[in-house]
Amino acid sequence: MSRIGNKPVIIPEKVELNISENIISVKGPKGELSTEVVDARVKFEINENELIFSRTSESPDVKSLHGLYRSLVANDIQGVTEGYSKILILQGVGHRATLKGSDIEILCGFSHPVLFNKVEGISYEVPDQNTIIVSGIDKALVGQVSANIRAIKPPEPYKGKGIRYKDEYVRRKAGKAAVTAGA
Repeated sequence: MSRIGNKPVIIPEKVELNISENIISVKGPKGELSTEVVDARVKFEINENELIFSRTSESPDVKSLHGLYRSLVANDIQGVTEGYSKILILQGVGHRATLKGSDIEILCGFSHPVLFNKVEGISYEVPDQNTIIVSGIDKALVGQVSANIRAIKPPEPYKGKGIRYKDEYVRRKAGKAAVTAGA
């Protein structure tokens, strides 16, 4: 039994939900998103101010799709009402970020600055030179753009320099000096 799939999705007052065939469109104060339910074995219906998902089969793949589609629509509703954001921290001497128009210029230890271009539907903020805030209404897109920025210079385990998420823990290693001191 899919516990996530059986939970009803509560539709807030300021959100408009439209269903046409197999596409669920969500419109709210921050924008509009839609999710396509590809598998016909997962059914959905609106009951008062709740969206309820059900399935026609008990096979494991249908159970997983049941929870998946419920989560996707719930993420869409949260995105159009509140939005999503991820905070990235630049760690290291000389590492900094600046906004160049709508793009981000990142200096992170390379011989040249790295220019990260604007992505449609995503907004960037740079409150100080060591912090980047990636915001948007699509949870998957915010996560992917954040991962692409982090991939420019991931944190290294010896000094911890690089780009990391705000709540990310970087496991540190002992360098060569600690190995030779014990011998």
